Amino acid sequence: MRRLRNTKVIATLGPTSSTAETIEELHLAGADIFRLNFSHGTHADHRVTYTHIRTLEAKQGRPIGILADMQGPKIRIGTFAEGPVYLEKGASFRFDNDTAAGDASRVSLPHPAVLKSLDIGSELLLDDGKLKMTVTGVSDNHVDCVVSTGGKLSDRKGVNIPNVVVKISALTDKDRRDLDFALELGVDWVALSFVQRPEDIAEVKKIVAGRAAVMAKIEKPAAVERLFDIIELSDAVMVARGDLGVEMPVQEVPSIQKKIIACAREAGKPVVVATQMLESMISSPVPTRAEVTDVANAIYDGTDAVMLSAESAAGDHPIEAVTMMNDIAEVTEKDPIYRNIIDATHGDLEATTADAISAAASQVSRTIGASAIVTYTTSGSTALRAARERGKTSVLALTPSLKTARRLALVWGLHCVHTKDAENFADMVAKACKISFAEGFARPGDQVVIMAGVPFGTPGSTNILRIAWVGEQ
Repeated sequence: MRRLRNTKVIATLGPTSSTAETIEELHLAGADIFRLNFSHGTHADHRVTYTHIRTLEAKQGRPIGILADMQGPKIRIGTFAEGPVYLEKGASFRFDNDTAAGDASRVSLPHPAVLKSLDIGSELLLDDGKLKMTVTGVSDNHVDCVVSTGGKLSDRKGVNIPNVVVKISALTDKDRRDLDFALELGVDWVALSFVQRPEDIAEVKKIVAGRAAVMAKIEKPAAVERLFDIIELSDAVMVARGDLGVEMPVQEVPSIQKKIIACAREAGKPVVVATQMLESMISSPVPTRAEVTDVANAIYDGTDAVMLSAESAAGDHPIEAVTMMNDIAEVTEKDPIYRNIIDATHGDLEATTADAISAAASQVSRTIGASAIVTYTTSGSTALRAARERGKTSVLALTPSLKTARRLALVWGLHCVHTKDAENFADMVAKACKISFAEGFARPGDQVVIMAGVPFGTPGSTNILRIAWVGEQ
């Protein structure tokens, strides 16, 4: 199955899309990676869904990536004794560790580490930013606030705390159980929520121990401030615009999105844009024009993947939503302006053999009009460097590791094929030509550019660039 686009599509699975039949329809419509959202569903539910995906993968003969998204800490207030309260602007309000039901003057905030992280002047946003409060006094067991934006406040509403590094781990006890389960299943990617600092990623990578790739969700201002360090430690990043748009002025989100994409591309790390991309398609069979433009803009910026959340997990039109994502990507990438933007935002090369070979392969393929670039990769690093070029020529990533093929399904422009490694130089050329033909990327008489490393099967040894003619197969 050959996609007619380079940008990948991630579809979240949920109540309306977890049957084997629907998962297959979503894949045929354009979904390259499936997201299991551990904020919802039981382990038993996710196991069944995982089995459906792997069965489909075997049927289609195409590597399919699976992303397990951890819930992360959810900071919520307690309950009110007599139902919702209305807080006027300028009123005083207290958050404390008392478990008693609240009233118009106080409510429980059952997170001791959060209370200890606040200082005078800290801001608290409640109910997705509908209410705003400023801390005026702190103690060991409570904080006093003044209401700066009033409104109705009801039981267990969420709390966002921008511009404060909260002294809690990005992994809750629930997340640790979910992570152990996801790794035991065999997921390819783990997405970490509530990332505030590089140490959060280091903690998860120590637990994962190479069994999956780790994606940092950038959804807090503290993470934006430490962006370069977080990208360096992560295997990929996600522009998680939900909480990001609550904790920062919404008008800043577009520029932050562009910054994250640019930094990830410069580092050669995959980047995903997510949240509310086709939100109206939860209930409508067609998106708004603004949503289509939003998706296209992320593609113009060179994102590796765009993601659907509730649209495919719980919406009325999951297949249509994936089809629309696929179609937007195809049309956008055909626009001559797209190629101009991608070329103009190309990052500087690193002084490595892999970067030199990848850049040369891209240049040679353009010069001779090659039908494809074929990369042999074991760890995936060679294919990642080829994708970083964002070249015009299609890239086939051949790997003997099914785990690597599944992870690379997320990456811009890579068509992954799980196959045995080359035995010798002649086999390298023959296999590249044969697979290019079989996968529909080249015809007899076409040329392909081959990237590989000698000795074969040695990770990080990319040192060969070869041009080959595709003969009769």
